Amino acid sequence: MSRMWVLVIVLVVVGSAAGGGFYLHERRVRAEEASQLPDDVYVATVQRGDLTQFVQSPGQISSNLDVAIKCQASGQVMEMPYDISAQVKKGDLLMKLDPTDENILLQQAEATLDEANSRLIEAKQAEEQGELDLATAKEKAKADLESAEIQCTNMQRKADRQRDLFDQKLTSQEDYETAESDAAQSEDTLEAAKIAEEQIKSQEVALETKKEDINLAAADVQLDQIAVNNAKQQVDYCTVTAPMDGVIADIPTTIGVGTVIASALSNVSGGTTVMTLSDLSRLFVLATVDESDIGGVIVGQKVEITADAFPGKEFEGVVNRISPQGVTSSNVVTFEVKIEVTSANKSLLKPQMTANVQIIEDTRQNVLTVPMLAVVHQHQRTYVSVQKPDNTSVDQDVVTGINDGENVEIVSGLNEGDQVLVYKNEASNKWTSQGQQQPRPLRMPPSGGGRG
Repeated sequence: MSRMWVLVIVLVVVGSAAGGGFYLHERRVRAEEASQLPDDVYVATVQRGDLTQFVQSPGQISSNLDVAIKCQASGQVMEMPYDISAQVKKGDLLMKLDPTDENILLQQAEATLDEANSRLIEAKQAEEQGELDLATAKEKAKADLESAEIQCTNMQRKADRQRDLFDQKLTSQEDYETAESDAAQSEDTLEAAKIAEEQIKSQEVALETKKEDINLAAADVQLDQIAVNNAKQQVDYCTVTAPMDGVIADIPTTIGVGTVIASALSNVSGGTTVMTLSDLSRLFVLATVDESDIGGVIVGQKVEITADAFPGKEFEGVVNRISPQGVTSSNVVTFEVKIEVTSANKSLLKPQMTANVQIIEDTRQNVLTVPMLAVVHQHQRTYVSVQKPDNTSVDQDVVTGINDGENVEIVSGLNEGDQVLVYKNEASNKWTSQGQQQPRPLRMPPSGGGRG
């Protein structure tokens, strides 16, 4: 072989080696570039764990019932045995006013009632006497009328006989005239008896008037009795008692022993508020839940409660009531959720304290989870970018379940130990940068197929 051919062969070998080395170098550079992720992207491992989906909301502690204790009487405060925070039982004396003025009014009302009762008795007696007189008059008039009718008949017959005898010249003129006079007089007596009987009707009318007097007197008694009852009520109002078991939550600074309370039933407010009594046997948190979260809240769900006054302490609760109507404020609609505090340490809480609640919507144990920012929703697809061993990535469709705001349940599509790409900042997500993906809400809905 000539020296020229040897030189050609050497050049070819050297060129091949150089080309192969350049190719390997290019692959190494590309692999290194592929393994270098942007600063706002990191790799997360699909892991198993427990997830709790909850709704967070601020709230305020509220008592079971607050009752404004009012005094409906007027007078000076003589007794006030309890102060704020005191425990009281139903019927305990809370306040007593000087009842002197009310007792005087009661005595006056009772005296007026006695007078009305006396008038009623007199009216009844007058009515009874009127009935007796009417009965007697009726009997007398009846008897007089019957007697007058008989006498008139007899006198008329006697006069007729005397007329016959006088016509026959068997009696004297004097006897005839006497008989005629007696007959005429008997007729007058009969007419007088009839008139007396008619006059009985006027006595009946007078008796009806006496009965009406009884009704009027009875009405006066009833009105005066009402006045007495009102006066007694005013005396009772001087003593204020607890309507229920509870704790005295508030007493106005203007109320105390020696204070003069000016109040009346005619007052629009119904009396002067002297204190507030709270029933703390049950405590509640009144939370405001955004309309975007209220759909997952139902009565009976468990709630975790914290209070600013007790950092590090947790209280348990349960959803008791959900308002059927929302409240709009600054174009934001919220719903009031009433949560009953059920934990044994609830006595630490006081009404009006600020609280924070976590309403537990669902809990899953031993499920596959990935960070929420690893999941992409685009064009009715839900998928993640799975990193392969050669540092390349492929989009893998997944079915998601519940989430806790940071991690989301993967129902299907991934295996434990898979590596997925997570975008620390949603704005840097490759789909967002191309304008193909909308920002995801905190409460990411399941993509379908999740457990209910």
